[in-house]
Amino acid sequence: MLEYVFFHARPFDEFMAYLGDLGLQAETRIEDDCWEARLPEDLDDRLSEQIEERYDQLMDMNQELFDAEQSDGYHTAGVVVNLADGTTVYAQVDPLLLGKIMGVLTPEEFGEVVNAIVDAVEEPDDRTLCQRMRDEEQ
Repeated sequence: MLEYVFFHARPFDEFMAYLGDLGLQAETRIEDDCWEARLPEDLDDRLSEQIEERYDQLMDMNQELFDAEQSDGYHTAGVVVNLADGTTVYAQVDPLLLGKIMGVLTPEEFGEVVNAIVDAVEEPDDRTLCQRMRDEEQ
């Protein structure tokens, strides 16, 4: 199952409405301050990409809502990391560093970097980059 996790009801509700517009019915689970939608992994690749794009947009909203609620002086930032098994984890990143990165890259570009790192960690390849390029040419 593909899991989409939210920490506020508003982006979760918008995500569920979006899935409904696509004709999809997700399994849901709500616990404490965590809203989760689950979809089967066998979705069409194009549809899956559309859903991921909307999820990323709503995660930005989720972060904005979180930031707005912070009244105790905490200043934090995170990156959503989607693992191959469908698990979603959050990597805490210094907000100033993340701000610098996002000042240069689009969210999609940064997502490509994060996904490349996840792929390299989950499926290590001990060949050098030059070897990989040569193998791809053949």
